Amino acid sequence: MERESFKSRLGFLLVSAGCAIGIGNVWRFPFVAGQNGGGFFVLIYLIMLVVLGLPVLTMELGVGRASRKSAVLGYKALEKPGSKWHIHGWFAILGCYLLMMYYTTVSGWMLDYFFKFATGTFAHGMSSEANAKVFTDMLANPMEMGLWMAITVAAGVLVCSIGLRKGLERVSKVMMTALLVLIVVLAIHSFTLSGAREGIAFYLVPNMDNVRSVGLGNVIAAAMNQAFFTLSLGISAMEIFGSYMSKDHTLLSEGARICGLDTFVAIMAGLIIFPACFSYGVEVDSGPNLIFITLPSVFTNMAGGRVWGALFFLFMTFASFSTVIAVIENIMSSCMDLFGWSRKKAAVVNGALILIASIPCVLGYNVLSGFHPIGGRDVLDSEDFLVSSILLPLGSLVYLLFCVTRWGWGFKNYQAEANTGKGMKVAGWMRWLFMIVLPIMILAIFVIGLMG
Repeated sequence: MERESFKSRLGFLLVSAGCAIGIGNVWRFPFVAGQNGGGFFVLIYLIMLVVLGLPVLTMELGVGRASRKSAVLGYKALEKPGSKWHIHGWFAILGCYLLMMYYTTVSGWMLDYFFKFATGTFAHGMSSEANAKVFTDMLANPMEMGLWMAITVAAGVLVCSIGLRKGLERVSKVMMTALLVLIVVLAIHSFTLSGAREGIAFYLVPNMDNVRSVGLGNVIAAAMNQAFFTLSLGISAMEIFGSYMSKDHTLLSEGARICGLDTFVAIMAGLIIFPACFSYGVEVDSGPNLIFITLPSVFTNMAGGRVWGALFFLFMTFASFSTVIAVIENIMSSCMDLFGWSRKKAAVVNGALILIASIPCVLGYNVLSGFHPIGGRDVLDSEDFLVSSILLPLGSLVYLLFCVTRWGWGFKNYQAEANTGKGMKVAGWMRWLFMIVLPIMILAIFVIGLMG
């Protein structure tokens, strides 16, 4: 059966960027930047993205494009006879399932909040306590969370069941275009608020005092961490799109465009959040509190806040759902390749599997709230720890070693694939950067993750 392919280069770029653009880098990037010296963090992040994130991205795309297959069979097609690199392919698929086990729940939260703002649950002038209660009530209600999670899973599976071009590519084009328009509209609105100047200065202007208080080493570690995790590398989430892409452009060029779109959205998210928080004198906190407690308080105090809140959570829904459909496509494609299933069968079986596997995360805040499987973490944080702190860094290290060592695919083969087409080329001297510097950086990220 002939391999499916993207209809257009734009489709490939928007789908791949959609996979990279997720909830984490939209709510995490602004906060981490603010806590780590603002402008200095952003500068070091961009350097780390080019030095670390982009090369590993080209390797994952390269394995996909050269083999024209998904994770396990991609390795098998390129590895030397008798070697066992393909075992990592199974761990990559496991990582995609694990990611969906909690990501569908958080994506459901975004959709729930969009409807809450659109239907008037959040009223003008609501107190911060009342805003916080909406969030805690949602977490305590397994039926409410389960409904929105199920809608997210069903929508994701439906899109992918239609096909690569008619489903994933077409929906991603519309959704990502809407996301980019929404983020610009929201940022322009934030610029008009009274505290915009202070918020932007805090976020983007380098502040030596902030760097000194945090410590330069910590700023560099945080930037390296963010540059690595923002692209979701290591679980073959990007490899699958390499298997569908054309050979018209080099992998460095296409990877740079994906990184550029991802970074644009992350930085713009901060330009929405910080001016709004500074204008209304609310603390910039990390993680779920920022999105689900702090920002609703800002919107309910703002003129036209119900509309701006609905638009913000629509943007967040698109950001999260673009990742959901990309990862479901990866899971389905792996089943089609490995077991010879039709796309429809892969959709039905995996839809049911993901739906059932997502239930523990929904129950982790209510029925199973006392269950802390890994180091005192709740269900969602435990699942995230397995993916983010173990499977992503170790998986990226495997891709790296596979592409640059003679025991794997080998640097010459990787370089030839990466340099096929028009655009920036991988130079021969980069081999030493890839073989010595990058493994040390990835191992450092792995150790930091385990200690966190």
